[in-house]
Amino acid sequence: MSTSQPTQDPSEAPALDSARRKRGLFFLGFTVAAVGFTMMIQMGLNDNFLVEDLDISGLQKGLLEAFRESCGIFAFLLLALLAGMAEPIIASLVLVLFAVGLGAYAGVHEFTWLVVASMVWSQGLHIWMPLPHSMVLSLAEPGQTGRRLGQVHAAGAIGSVLGLLAALGLTLVDVPIRPMYILAGAVAIIGAVTILGVPRDIKTPGPRLVFRRKYGTYYLLSFLEGWRKQIFVAFAGFLLVSEYGTSLRTMLILWITVQAIGWLLAPHVGRLIDRVGERRILMFYFGSLTLFFCGYAVIRNAHLLYGLFIIDNAFFVFAMALTTYVRKIAPQAEHTPTLSMGVAMNHVAAVTMPLIGGFLWKYLGYEWVFIMGAAAAGLSVLAATRLPRYEALPAGQTEAFPAVEAKAPAMVGRPQGPRVP
Repeated sequence: MSTSQPTQDPSEAPALDSARRKRGLFFLGFTVAAVGFTMMIQMGLNDNFLVEDLDISGLQKGLLEAFRESCGIFAFLLLALLAGMAEPIIASLVLVLFAVGLGAYAGVHEFTWLVVASMVWSQGLHIWMPLPHSMVLSLAEPGQTGRRLGQVHAAGAIGSVLGLLAALGLTLVDVPIRPMYILAGAVAIIGAVTILGVPRDIKTPGPRLVFRRKYGTYYLLSFLEGWRKQIFVAFAGFLLVSEYGTSLRTMLILWITVQAIGWLLAPHVGRLIDRVGERRILMFYFGSLTLFFCGYAVIRNAHLLYGLFIIDNAFFVFAMALTTYVRKIAPQAEHTPTLSMGVAMNHVAAVTMPLIGGFLWKYLGYEWVFIMGAAAAGLSVLAATRLPRYEALPAGQTEAFPAVEAKAPAMVGRPQGPRVP
């Protein structure tokens, strides 16, 4: 028996007029761009920093990623405790944490301190991760969720390209890697300030923790996406640097190409999701990724792998269909708790997979790491077939899938005790 208060009906949420929506989306997009700038400097530099500066092995890379991704589970718990606070305030605080941890890389020289700094910035980033999606769901006009998500993703891609161009420019004038981390942290601080321009009545008014059996497919897809994604994040770039000696300049050019494609692709994918639905998009996405991972395992030509790296990474934009699916199955009051549960499920896989991958890399060879990625993507295709078929909703209609709601069981579990006001 639950002691939490009843879930607030979406119609009772504070109304946002057109001007406030647009202002909120502008500041959110600017902040997402700043985070993209910062994060892509980290991703663009990371593998060369680890291999060339710190001489990290494949097993150590797996251990590092496991520690870093464990922050995703803690992020879920912290967000649950902070439910009811204004999401822009939470976002500002955690982006400061993100900035401090990443800037600390400038002074890291040992694996132990690398893990510490990584966990600091990762904790801030992982608390931030569901917040932009949740704020978009609150700010978007009815029937325009996919379009607004696409626009915010495009803003992130623009920031990412600018961050990579800045890193490439500094590399061309022989600036070493470490000072670039200080630049990344400074831009994250700018994002922590600009997010305060988003209306502060965007909150999570519902229960702090939401776990419903009717969201089971979303949880399963989030788990498998974490499994598959972490193999790419932890080992794809590491493969190019450690096995093929890819230079920092080449890695930055690859990442710039990826983000440029993402900037062009994101708005179109958002509109496509609104038009054809999440089921088709996710089946195509995961089916393609199954082939990509097989490619990593069997291709031995560096230039072909560069092309595969670009295409694989650019396809991440299709994963936004998981977010739009939440709006179809969950009331507004449960958007952030449900997205946070998805993040937690994602990171249960993301913590264990790097450990397994690190041992596979050391004892069986890197090919087996990517074979496991292909298996995860293949299972995701099967899971995506469980999503209901539906016609695109007319503008102004926001009801969930009738078939899903009709079969919805009672809530499995809620937190005990009062909600945070």
